[in-house]
Amino acid sequence: MQKELLEQLKRITVEEQAILKGNHSVEKGIYSAGKEFVIDSRKMLAKGKLIDIRTHTRFVHFPKHRHNYIEIIYMCSGQTTHLINGTSEVVLKAGDLLFLNQNAYQEIQPAGFDDVAINFIVLPEFFDVAFTMVEGENILRDFIIGTLRKDSDRMDYIHFKVADILPVQNLIENLVWSIMNKQSNRRQINQVTMGLLFLQLVNYSDCIDRNDPKQYEQNIAMAVLRYIEDNYKTATLTEISGKMNQSLCLLSRLVKEQTGQTFKQLLQTKRLNQAVYLLTKTALPIEDIITAIGYENTSYFHRIFKERFQMTPKAYREVHRTI
Repeated sequence: MQKELLEQLKRITVEEQAILKGNHSVEKGIYSAGKEFVIDSRKMLAKGKLIDIRTHTRFVHFPKHRHNYIEIIYMCSGQTTHLINGTSEVVLKAGDLLFLNQNAYQEIQPAGFDDVAINFIVLPEFFDVAFTMVEGENILRDFIIGTLRKDSDRMDYIHFKVADILPVQNLIENLVWSIMNKQSNRRQINQVTMGLLFLQLVNYSDCIDRNDPKQYEQNIAMAVLRYIEDNYKTATLTEISGKMNQSLCLLSRLVKEQTGQTFKQLLQTKRLNQAVYLLTKTALPIEDIITAIGYENTSYFHRIFKERFQMTPKAYREVHRTI
């Protein structure tokens, strides 16, 4: 991160000054109005705002709480230790990103002066533009986005270890700079920047920390989705079960439980969405497209395509092509 920007973020806040003078606990009234410690977006965001940032409060233990918004934590320097849902310990190091949905409870161990973290306070509607930008043929993206939804039964958090991913770091710094400097047209700029960040994070889903045993099943599903994305032409459940040293039966069950679809359905969705991309973005003959996405039976492809899109591949191309 730019040195001048980091120095600005390191400045001691009024709240931290009180802590250093002897106030050894977080003043909950700053964050919440209810009996349960739910950090309230109405206290964190000015009226009409969809996103803002604040530095994490250092020098004190931050007690167990949750948020009524989506929180994204970016570690600028140093590190912080987070206990999520009472069981999962997550250590954020410089360059890491942590996404928390509204179901997650967390508490945070005291941070020192150089342990600088930024909390992005984000209302769900802010992501409307970002989610539109990442629409497409990516089933892994759907899983990651689904995790952030309030009613999600998937992971309550995602930890990205992306310190060495330059485009991700640049986009985060751009977002921080834009919010701090209140630049013109910042809402549109920030929403597009968030969309670009999501696109990059989907590409680098292999940087998601999968060491938490409490998220074992979700991590298995994530790995299967990554495998389908990268190998959709030849992918088989037998191959991925062998690579992951999992039984066919167990892997099939986990995928169904975590994604709501069978391996066959996920693979078919990926192949059909890829077919749509090739139909609308290229001039490849339909027969070549069928081969390119991994189908040998032409009649079968035409049947399932029509079942999914209520028209033939040829008709779909005529209606939707962009070339």
